[in-house]
Amino acid sequence: MAAVTTKALGAAPERAVRRVPLDFLDLEGWSEDAHDLAFAAFARSCRQSLLSTSAAPAGLRRVAELAGAEGLLDVARLDRTRCRSFFEAHFRPVRIEPPTGQGFLTGYFEPEVEGSRVPTGRFRYPLYARPADLVDVDPSAMPAGWEPDRRFGRATAGEIVPYFDRAAIEAGALDGRGLELVYLEDPIEAYVIHVQGSARIRLAEGGLMRVAYAAKAGHPYTSLGRLLIERGVASAETMTLEVLANWLRTAGDAGRALMRKNRSYIFFHELEDAGLDPDLGAIGAAGVQLTPGRSIAVDAREMAYGWPVWIAAWLPTGQDGAIEPFRRLMVAQDTGSAIVGPARADLFMGLGPTAGTVAGRIRHAAEVFVVLEPAAGDLP
Repeated sequence: MAAVTTKALGAAPERAVRRVPLDFLDLEGWSEDAHDLAFAAFARSCRQSLLSTSAAPAGLRRVAELAGAEGLLDVARLDRTRCRSFFEAHFRPVRIEPPTGQGFLTGYFEPEVEGSRVPTGRFRYPLYARPADLVDVDPSAMPAGWEPDRRFGRATAGEIVPYFDRAAIEAGALDGRGLELVYLEDPIEAYVIHVQGSARIRLAEGGLMRVAYAAKAGHPYTSLGRLLIERGVASAETMTLEVLANWLRTAGDAGRALMRKNRSYIFFHELEDAGLDPDLGAIGAAGVQLTPGRSIAVDAREMAYGWPVWIAAWLPTGQDGAIEPFRRLMVAQDTGSAIVGPARADLFMGLGPTAGTVAGRIRHAAEVFVVLEPAAGDLP
């Protein structure tokens, strides 16, 4: 079918992307996917769009209404064939081609670590709640000289100024405010949780605590893995989260100094257990719990939450990191500071260390990055 070239209003020509309409028969592996598992994740976004008082993405609420009318939103056991038929009847696949010709994938997960609600000799490194003086910045009223992507600042008596960065916070900028949610044993574990955006913490006092992203300080994200590659510590092919964490841990003060190169800093809130599915991840930016192997984080400026996305790639998801074909329907339900671009996705791989090992290996091209958009007849 004919390719259509588009670009965002005001974008530079080099950011133009190609949008290529396809047929479902063009998607290699489509018929073999577990469409019921994809639909279970999609249904959470549908329910959220129907319950939300805010404006849903164009077309999503209408498709959600159709799913409800067909009785697919409250079915205990979804039928795989029926779910596939729903996607094919109400969506059209559109391949997103960035200037590079391919998308790019990484992986993330929800760590499980030990911690304490009070500081002890063992647990000394805090995760902080959102400070009261951290305010959202209106992009249309950005203070002069600020980076265009900055969305948070610090309210002072006379003006909004940049918030404290990682180095300042670790040096004590927030001490004495009572913002500590929980204390961890290892600063590297705390850093990984900042990157992942959520965690399950087994408390020394007993019980399980779940924390999720609440806000960030507003400074740009810097990849420590990329810095180590530039220093020759590892190659792009061998750099994984495990390699990075091991280097940071063994490097001592040099590791802590490198972490401060990433000025971005994340604040958290505690999730109440009531109503949460223990088999799912934390609540993502779209307001629904993340589904292991089916939810993705996207650039929210490029793609609305709730859209199904078909991804085809070769990823190290096999035993001992063996490369395997990855052909799967995912759902856009989260975002992240490092997820930038129209064909960029972070794959939520699940909970705990096994998921973390797999997620930390993924830095691969997406051969096919296809967004399923509502068919013309289903648009509002």
